[in-house]
Amino acid sequence: MNHPSNGLTGAVVAVYIAGEAVGALGQTLIGDRLGRIRFMQLLCIIVTIGTTIQTASVNIGMFLAGRLIAGIAVGGMVATVPIYLSEISAPDQRGLIGGLSGCGISFGTMISNWVGFACSYAPYGPTQWRLPLAIQIPWGIIMFIGLATFMPDSPRQLLRNGKVEAARREFAKVRRDLQSHEVHEEFAFMHAQIEFEMAREVTSYREVFTLFGRRAMVSIIVQTMTSLTGINVIQYFQTTLYKSLGIGRETILALAGVYGTVAFISNAITTRFLTDQWGRRKMILAGCGGLILIMIYSAVMQREFQSSDNRIGKGFSVLGIYLYVACYYAMINSTTWLYGAEVLPIALRSKVMGLAAAGHFIVNVAITEAGPSAFANIGENYYYVFVGCTACFFGIAYVYFPETRHKTLEEIARAFGDKVVLVSEGEVGAKQAVLEGRDEESASVTKAKVEHKN
Repeated sequence: MNHPSNGLTGAVVAVYIAGEAVGALGQTLIGDRLGRIRFMQLLCIIVTIGTTIQTASVNIGMFLAGRLIAGIAVGGMVATVPIYLSEISAPDQRGLIGGLSGCGISFGTMISNWVGFACSYAPYGPTQWRLPLAIQIPWGIIMFIGLATFMPDSPRQLLRNGKVEAARREFAKVRRDLQSHEVHEEFAFMHAQIEFEMAREVTSYREVFTLFGRRAMVSIIVQTMTSLTGINVIQYFQTTLYKSLGIGRETILALAGVYGTVAFISNAITTRFLTDQWGRRKMILAGCGGLILIMIYSAVMQREFQSSDNRIGKGFSVLGIYLYVACYYAMINSTTWLYGAEVLPIALRSKVMGLAAAGHFIVNVAITEAGPSAFANIGENYYYVFVGCTACFFGIAYVYFPETRHKTLEEIARAFGDKVVLVSEGEVGAKQAVLEGRDEESASVTKAKVEHKN
């Protein structure tokens, strides 16, 4: 790009994040209409188009257009996948399964950083930047095929659309850990709670905040405040930080690869062993506390050793960046995306999660666009902006965020003071009899059709 200015560097990052905000808002409009699977398939098509345009771009305008299109798809996907995974998960495994979306993000970060490192050894020219972009193209196609073949639909979304039989079949598929009678009991409870919430169906955002104000605000705050921890600024501009410490180009790209590896490993370990065992609330609080201490440490280290020749001191400065990414991805990344989705009732899940994700990306646009200029003018003091924001996040989470661990999505309503519908054994039995009767009737009709053909 012929040595782009700080403003253009920020624009390349910001236009992608702006696209993510548009995609997240798009989910609020059409996510429920298309359903989880079809909406994600649409996004797979869009991201494939966007990555292809970026790879084939011949000027900066075309490149930015591809970034915007790909960002739209990623924003919609990031807002939808946590909802989908939370809706097909068992209560005691929702932290693990729902956390896979965050692990996917960190895995992508790791791979992209190492690809950038490998391509730095390619001959100078288009290959250095087209190849990393081209590697993105197949993944939308692969995901589209997976969604079309073996991924189950959301039973809760099917219930919301009145497809009770299809919902029951999908629920039985995703809850194979339950006995037959337990499947009927949990499905009946889920059905009753969703019917109750749909009876209070909201038609405007004013009603959203009137009927479910605390739940909606918690979802939006947890996403918006996540951006204000500064993770995207550090992630996108870590190479600038390394350069300010006097580190060479090839070493910088290797350090970025290690950064991505630390992110993925820490995220994967805590998703597997901590989210369901320790709980979301504790992880968010511990993560915020850790980030505050680490950012203060990083600011001090960079101020002391940025302009010095002390190699050991520079090493401690880099350590601060690694400690930050380890803490963020271990405690905050997967946890907040999952928590923002699971605290919402079914009627609001797409609408509010889209708003929450859009808030996350809009804030990211502002602080990321300011990143190059901020580091150039105030240097390590930019960290203290995020220290203050993260401290506010800690206080809000401590006061307003209830624990959701091991609760069904419907039981979470009780943690916010909302009504939870109780279903008696008699009602479960009655619903089961009706459903079994429909199955027998359907089987009889099918048998009659077969005999008629013969």
